[in-house]
Amino acid sequence: MAGLGSLSGAELISTAQALSLPADAYGNDPNLEMIWAMKAYQHAEIYFNLICSVDPRFLKLTREDDLIYDEFRKQFRDMKVDILDQEELKSEAAKLRWRPFCLQFEALVEDFNYGTLLRLDCSKDYVEENTIFATRIQFFAIEIARNREGHNTALYERSTKAIAASADEASANQEGALGNCAGEESAAHT
Repeated sequence: MAGLGSLSGAELISTAQALSLPADAYGNDPNLEMIWAMKAYQHAEIYFNLICSVDPRFLKLTREDDLIYDEFRKQFRDMKVDILDQEELKSEAAKLRWRPFCLQFEALVEDFNYGTLLRLDCSKDYVEENTIFATRIQFFAIEIARNREGHNTALYERSTKAIAASADEASANQEGALGNCAGEESAAHT
């Protein structure tokens, strides 16, 4: 899927204007749905890169992280966040439980009910079979919990180990190339 970066300046302005209109001005416009999907994907990609680059235990996603986490764990005390059960988010009973939680953040979290992609298994990437659509406040609540409870740390550690291994390999390759050059140079002088 092409990202927002592939749009021209005029297309970006047009997209921004379209997204600023009230939802009832549209109906089910497939172009608008594609724009929202692209924006949700871009958000997911940025977040995933962030938790792979920075220790998630120290991330602050909003100014209201403490309140979001405290309220989430009060209302969803036993919810497993490492591997989500879709029923705990999407069933009719779950929606009735989530609605009051979400609404309490309407004035505190910008676009609290904006559609966002959420990973079901936090040890895996955003791929179709591991992704569901959730509201932004659900995303924040679950990801703040995953970060604070150490569930996203494995991704960060795997990523930093892969980066270190790549750096070690590049360094070894560079040293090997330098050694070859030195060997060739000394052979040339003899």
